[in-house]
Amino acid sequence: MNLPLRAVEAPAERDGAGGVRDAVLLVDDDPVMRMLTSAALAERGWRVVEADGGAVALERFAAECPQVVVLDALMPPPDGFATCERIRRLPGGQHVPILMLTGLDDEQSVARAYEAGATDFFVKSSGQWMLLSERLRYLLRAAHTREELLASQEKLSKAQRIARLGSWEWDFRQRSIRVSDEFRAVAGFGSQDRAPSIWGAWSRIAPEDRGRVASLLRDGLRRGTPMTFECGLACADGGGKIARVEAEFEYDAAGRATGLHGVIQDVTERRQAEDQIRRLANYDSLTGLPNRRFLVEEFGATLARAKVEEAPLALLFLDVDRFKQINDTLGHDVGDQVLREVAWRLHSTIRETDTVARVASRGARRARSDSVRPEAPPDSRVARLGGDEFTVLLTNLFCADDIDRVMRRLIDAIRVPIDCFGHTVHVTTSIGIAMFPRDGDDVDSLLRKADMAMYEVKKRGGGSWQAFEESMNTAVKTRWSLEAGLRRALERDELVLHYQPKIEVATGAVVGAEALLRWRRDGELVAPAEFIRAAEDCNLIVPITEWALAETCRQMRMWAPEWDRRHMGAMPVAVNISPILLQRGNLVGLVRAALEHNGVARSQLEIEITETVLMRDLKVAKDLLHEFRELGVPIAIDDFGTGYSSLAYLRRLPIDTIKIDRSFVAELESDDDAAAIVAAIIAMAQALKLQLVAEGVETEGQRDMLAQQGCRIVQGFLYAPPLSADRFLQWVDGTGTARASAPRS
Repeated sequence: MNLPLRAVEAPAERDGAGGVRDAVLLVDDDPVMRMLTSAALAERGWRVVEADGGAVALERFAAECPQVVVLDALMPPPDGFATCERIRRLPGGQHVPILMLTGLDDEQSVARAYEAGATDFFVKSSGQWMLLSERLRYLLRAAHTREELLASQEKLSKAQRIARLGSWEWDFRQRSIRVSDEFRAVAGFGSQDRAPSIWGAWSRIAPEDRGRVASLLRDGLRRGTPMTFECGLACADGGGKIARVEAEFEYDAAGRATGLHGVIQDVTERRQAEDQIRRLANYDSLTGLPNRRFLVEEFGATLARAKVEEAPLALLFLDVDRFKQINDTLGHDVGDQVLREVAWRLHSTIRETDTVARVASRGARRARSDSVRPEAPPDSRVARLGGDEFTVLLTNLFCADDIDRVMRRLIDAIRVPIDCFGHTVHVTTSIGIAMFPRDGDDVDSLLRKADMAMYEVKKRGGGSWQAFEESMNTAVKTRWSLEAGLRRALERDELVLHYQPKIEVATGAVVGAEALLRWRRDGELVAPAEFIRAAEDCNLIVPITEWALAETCRQMRMWAPEWDRRHMGAMPVAVNISPILLQRGNLVGLVRAALEHNGVARSQLEIEITETVLMRDLKVAKDLLHEFRELGVPIAIDDFGTGYSSLAYLRRLPIDTIKIDRSFVAELESDDDAAAIVAAIIAMAQALKLQLVAEGVETEGQRDMLAQQGCRIVQGFLYAPPLSADRFLQWVDGTGTARASAPRS
């Protein structure tokens, strides 16, 4: 009769140190032997789970999950061999140590035990309990080591998969290569493919890189040094990758190389990202041309070679004429397409005989734009500096005629109409030329001088080219000095306002004045014509005009008691507004603040805007004029007759006064056409019920002709030049009349 199934274990299943005991599943159909073995193992610190047969053993294994199994080989079916095989198929049973107990020591039984999946075997003996326990401890330690190794290998394999890092070993003596699964993935071998041969692995290297890699292998073998390199991989599916390889040689005791082992990593995405970063840093995204950074780098290298070879160079600086107008009227999509087309024409027009260019990088060649016109291939001959500015570097120059021929080709190529998005756009370009070594021997100076020459072309209307001349440099230095002086003028309170009176012809009474800006520079007064353009270019016109508004209102406040004393009433004063200031959204706010700060009536400050500026952007100007009308500030259109405005526009604009331009007044007595224009302007003003002022009146004949045609207010040197505030006050006599003679009847 069999003894009942039981587990012999210490209380709480812990050892003396408080640790959890390792469990052993003891399977034996002999109750006496099972009892003795269980007691011996329990005495030696094991928690023993007993089973009297194979079927029960399988149940207890699933329930207890023991760390090791002791299994009698000879039992009623299923015997120990069959039970071992079944345990190996259970969850958790694949790697658990299984020790087979047998009274047999024949080789056939031992072989059968190992075939069934046993880890080791032990011959039954009632006096070998210590040896049995230590054998189990050894098997358990080996199992733990195996588990740690498997876990480490799994972590390594996972890390390699994440890093796309494969390992490989090349055995020189066996002429074989062993590779990891990740190597297969990187190199494009399928998981079901057989182990690749050395030639199979070598054939994955891109053909253009094989010679370089072979040379690296020979050098590494000769020097005995580790190798690190990158190369292209040609995958079986026709695709391509870029791999980074690190490898070291192995040597025998005699110092002979016996193999090579290393790792391979897929760096395709990294290289693509690096190429993209390099492209973004060096190439213009809109046109595909090199940008300023790349130009300076390439131009510097070309200059260095030219200095050694004493070869002339020409740097062309190109600007698209009236490009802002294209952008503003047709939209930025059309503007962008125009720039792409110009870039393409520049690139395709410059010939190899004009310049020597470096070939762009392979990564740069691959990148493409989504533009309608394909981007110009990256090339160091032509670059886009930004906006509508381009440069061309010419190197193969033998005589001045070479440059002229290139210039004519470029001008003609750009001039061809561009069809884009349903619009036909006519484009011209202005080109400035700087020569090495004549105009400079560094990149910055040549760029700057080519830019100066280009602006000279702009001044003449564009559509041509101009070589740099030293006089341009002198003019620029003068301009810089002027701008620097203007910046200090506001700080040093060097700006002043002079006032030119407006006279009612019939009575000679002063009915208003125009505030005119002057600059007291080094003790001399500088007229606006000499510095206003510079102030506009460097954006100083904005604070200058703000100052002029505030100063005019302050002066009107100071004059008010004098006009009251003379019983003249308030005298309105006009201020010219720069077109740049018109674009600021807070112009009306600035005018309001100046008026309120000085307590001046809004109707006493008149804003003058030139007709040309008015017609340049009629919608913006119209909105602004309506804001001034709501504010109560009158508007005068200055230089009328030069901007070609139509009667239809004038009828819709909230203006109060038009001023006849001085160019028509000057020719009033000598030119019938000028007289006819003036007569037409006066008649139009009367029809629209607008106030009329003629400026630049210098002779009595001009005054009389204007008066006869109905112009009742004039200003000019016939009465007074622009005067300082103190002299203006002195000029006006006690009755408020001017000192000019009355008009002839």
